[in-house]
Amino acid sequence: MKLVSCLLFTLVLHAAISQEASESDTYMECTEGYHWDPHTQHCKDVNECETIPDACKGEMKCFNHYGGYLCLPRSASVVSSNEVMGVDFQGPSSRTESETYNPCPHGYEPGLHDTCVDVDECEQDLHDCQPSQQCINTAGSFTCRCPDGYRKIGTECVDIDECRYRYCQHRCVNSPGSFSCQCEPGFQLAGNNRSCVDVNECDMGAPCQQRCYNTYGTFICRCDQGYELGQDGFACNDIDECSYSSYLCQHQCVNEPGRFICTCPEGYQLLGTRQCQDINECETNAHQCPESQTCVNIHGGYQCVDTNRCQEPYVQVSDNRCVCPVVKPECRELPFSIVHRYMSITSDRPVPSDIFQIQATSVYPGAYNTFRIRSGDEHGEFYIRQINNISAMLVLARPVTGPKEYVLDLEMVSVNPLMSYQTSSALRLTVYVGPHAF
Repeated sequence: MKLVSCLLFTLVLHAAISQEASESDTYMECTEGYHWDPHTQHCKDVNECETIPDACKGEMKCFNHYGGYLCLPRSASVVSSNEVMGVDFQGPSSRTESETYNPCPHGYEPGLHDTCVDVDECEQDLHDCQPSQQCINTAGSFTCRCPDGYRKIGTECVDIDECRYRYCQHRCVNSPGSFSCQCEPGFQLAGNNRSCVDVNECDMGAPCQQRCYNTYGTFICRCDQGYELGQDGFACNDIDECSYSSYLCQHQCVNEPGRFICTCPEGYQLLGTRQCQDINECETNAHQCPESQTCVNIHGGYQCVDTNRCQEPYVQVSDNRCVCPVVKPECRELPFSIVHRYMSITSDRPVPSDIFQIQATSVYPGAYNTFRIRSGDEHGEFYIRQINNISAMLVLARPVTGPKEYVLDLEMVSVNPLMSYQTSSALRLTVYVGPHAF
């Protein structure tokens, strides 16, 4: 506030300058800020706001004052003292006894010892602030302050749109006199109520059926091995591994929740997790053969064979060898000896397939040996491939599927042309074909 005229005194001299002066003499001189009005015969205030060009500079507003003027902010309001006191001030020569003369500027009142004291317009309710505004007393005047979140335009308080200033990290919602910040899904407000921090949905009960992984702003569901994520992104559905491939298991695949298992047929056991291995019941004593029989292990089971396997005219000379004595006439056309052997093969073997090697245990000097299938191969599933003079190979010629049993008499004929001597021996081979290809 600019105070142009601090103290203005009006002075009208009505005293006689000398004793010769009469009572009708009047001095027509006024103090600064007033001029003589011949019509009213009084001193009249000069309105400097009208007579002085640009009396107040900048954003200041000119207010006329008795004997001077004031430069105040444009928002300031001035209550004239003459209006408050109800006095029509006409100048110093017209002041009545009932009038109270205020020698102080507007907004001040006389104090002790000829001082001027500021008038608290807010406390004395001399302001024009709106009910929503707060009156703030100032030196010689007052101002009206708007609540937080509002700004003053003219005499009105207008809401400030704080969202225009990007106070919020994500979303801003303006409200009368204030604002609030909101976060995108997957985030929550930080302690400053403006920033947004990631929410760990996995710790807050995310609807993942099995495993949950938190990511920035969201989360991802994952499934355990053997399951796949459903279309909703939350549920885990069992994978039927057995339906994808027929080669997962050597025998049979059984689907279970989250996994699959391989099973083997009776007489087999799992080797690892997918292969089937024959159980040797004869070695594990899992058979039920009596003492009069011998246990022979085959694919998928076992066979009990008689310990005495020699038939007339043969006589048993060891556990598996029978001899036909030369003294018996019927032995002349039969092999001299028969050795019993047992073996097992799998079904559907690729052919031709070598399955058994025949090896002579004794050979006469100068003898020529030949090998043949004497009996048991009525359908031509086998043949003999001679390797040398003392050995030959039994070959599977056609695919066979078990369970099936063959009893083959494999004969070695020895001929000595120098001595005109011929003899033979036989290998009675029992071939068991298992029910599976393993």
